[in-house]
Amino acid sequence: MKKLLGLVLAVAALSAPLFANGSQDSAASAEKKPVTLTLWTHEDPNRQKMEEQFAAEYMAQNPHVTIKYSVFPSTKIQDLISSAYAAKNAPSIWNLELQKAYPLYTAGLVAPIPVQALGFKNEQALIDTYLPGMLDPVTDKDGKLFGKKGKIYGLPLEMVNFCIYLNKKIFRDAGLDPDKDYPKTWEDVMAVSEKIVKRNGDIITRRGFDFRYGDYLISWVPMVEQLGGKVVSDDGKEAIVNTQAWIKALQFMQDWGPNGKNLGGPTYPVARKVFDNNKDEIAMHLSGLYQEARMKTSNPDFYNSKDWMVIPYPVFKGGKDIANTYYFQYYMVNSQIPENEQVEAWKFVAYMLSHGDMYLEKVALTQPTKKVFEGEVFKSMPYSNVFYNDLKRAHVVYHSSFSWRVNELIKEAIENVMMNKVAPADAVAKLKKDVQALVDENR
Repeated sequence: MKKLLGLVLAVAALSAPLFANGSQDSAASAEKKPVTLTLWTHEDPNRQKMEEQFAAEYMAQNPHVTIKYSVFPSTKIQDLISSAYAAKNAPSIWNLELQKAYPLYTAGLVAPIPVQALGFKNEQALIDTYLPGMLDPVTDKDGKLFGKKGKIYGLPLEMVNFCIYLNKKIFRDAGLDPDKDYPKTWEDVMAVSEKIVKRNGDIITRRGFDFRYGDYLISWVPMVEQLGGKVVSDDGKEAIVNTQAWIKALQFMQDWGPNGKNLGGPTYPVARKVFDNNKDEIAMHLSGLYQEARMKTSNPDFYNSKDWMVIPYPVFKGGKDIANTYYFQYYMVNSQIPENEQVEAWKFVAYMLSHGDMYLEKVALTQPTKKVFEGEVFKSMPYSNVFYNDLKRAHVVYHSSFSWRVNELIKEAIENVMMNKVAPADAVAKLKKDVQALVDENR
């Protein structure tokens, strides 16, 4: 996978735009049966404005189609979609992170893509428009899931990997040179944070760095993998492989938290949000390329100041060279709606995603197509090369029919060692038992 990703820029640009046939001739469309599509997505004001524009354009070109676009908090949309499926009232179109969407996909609740209707000769022709492996998580390669060998069940709105955003001014204020003293290892992250942190008593007023608490499969599990651990063995039989790696990673978190060196923790404001404020609250945080667009909107002075930079995902000293995992926000279509509505829904999804450079330029969302990665918009974005280089030493996030339950169990383990003084070895023992039960239950 990594080798293939490394070769992608050598691939010639596509001669035709992706999803060129996403819309239809309005005259032919007028004769078709009326279709109402509902789309549920998470909040992102800039993207919402753009996608509502796409919906208006599509409806103008296809008068028989009505699109109802709804936005929900990112913390609630997963539960809302699951509840709607249970009630047989799920939206026509929705998007979730891969590890959250995968249980719905494996449960047969997602409709396959009618590739010919989108203008492709076959599934392989669609696959060939993307970077290698980007559709693998949503492709029934051998037909074992649904008996539909080769069918594809999702299209990525974006591919995300996290790197570290760094405030240069805070580094200089702490007597550090951001271009020379930025952290390369997790040990460096802790040492630098000790130099930057400010406190009022035990309360931290300025953090050097802090984690993405909650997104553990994405942003924290790679730390374990650097030390030789895995969530589940390659054969799918053993959970929490190499417990010593997990213990060491959890010990790092305990040392980081309020009962250790007191450098941060899950009770403090979300790191990526306070970073954009540029109010001397935090020097570093983990986020994706999309954060550039959010910073540009929320604090254009800081964005334009060039007083920030992006650095690679750190590695433990002596650890494996593994970067942050990458994940996807896939658009998916509800298999419970009539087939003609499924086809129309996929056509609309294709129409939206045909604007890859616009998503990148306006919202900094990176569709993992060859065309986008080879384009001038991607190349011109600040630090896009850092994200691309980290992608080449990364792999896709752990995903399974129970992946989000695993994330919640890891959350419990981390918060117990950080906040409740639970010994890392005890936390790992419980984690292994609980995840093994999920593995055994779903084999």
